[in-house]
Amino acid sequence: MAGITAAMVKELRTKTGAGMMDCKKALGENDGDVEAAIDWLRKKGLAAAAKKSGRVASEGLIGVVTNGTRGAMVEVNSETDFVARNDQFQGFVSEVAKIALAAGSDVDAIKASDFPGAGRTVEEQVTHLIATIGENMSFRRAVALEVSEGYVGSYVHGAVSDGIGKIGVLVALQSSASEDVLAPLAKHIAMHVAATAPQSLTVEDLDPQLIEREKTIFSDQARASGKPDNIIEKMIEGRMRKYYEEVVLLRQASVVDGENRIEQVVEAAAKAAGTPITLTAFSRFALGEGVEKEETDFAAEVKAAAGV
Repeated sequence: MAGITAAMVKELRTKTGAGMMDCKKALGENDGDVEAAIDWLRKKGLAAAAKKSGRVASEGLIGVVTNGTRGAMVEVNSETDFVARNDQFQGFVSEVAKIALAAGSDVDAIKASDFPGAGRTVEEQVTHLIATIGENMSFRRAVALEVSEGYVGSYVHGAVSDGIGKIGVLVALQSSASEDVLAPLAKHIAMHVAATAPQSLTVEDLDPQLIEREKTIFSDQARASGKPDNIIEKMIEGRMRKYYEEVVLLRQASVVDGENRIEQVVEAAAKAAGTPITLTAFSRFALGEGVEKEETDFAAEVKAAAGV
């Protein structure tokens, strides 16, 4: 291994798409001969990853993990739902979520972290799984929430295993109340967020351009009615109020109890606990949102999965 340079490893990785540790081993096994190392990786099935890296990966799983005042969530994508049901893939998603709990929201930092028991980084483990399982995969995004005092709760919809599924939600509550009080409240809010996909926590958090766009639309609609200006202003105010109730979490009516707004749900819990509770943040990941999906022939997809 003494004659193996970083440049040689980089060259081999570029040509094969294999992980760094696999490339080092291949070069070591073949006395630094890059072409022989390529053949070695191909025989091991580790050079296949590069050929698969161009495929669209829009399936996969969301992984969520919490620990008291901290929580993290990740999205790892695969090409098909078949792979999402693979135990090896599910285990990978769970481990990456745990790594994110310590590393935070920085995807690059998580990719550079050691993957437990593999002798590889997270990024290298992705490449290894691509070669092993036979589909393109990508670690797409991550988020971590934390409070100085209180509780970070979660909810996973469409769960296929503990903490992994199709939709994941984190909710952060700042409070001195006990976990017995905060945990069910966080679960209530997280389930609501999973169902409604709010755009912001408060009105102030909404994108100003989005607000102006809605006001312009409502204004044009109101003026088309031909009513006086003072009536039009009231119509716009009423429509904007309704719009906020649709997209702002604290303004939304809870889908869990069907009556109270989320801000009222939090206030009621704080009153019962005898101490303030503040909903400071939330995050919602829905699998594949924003990923441009390819139209595929399902029969061909099944054949490919079966190796036909």
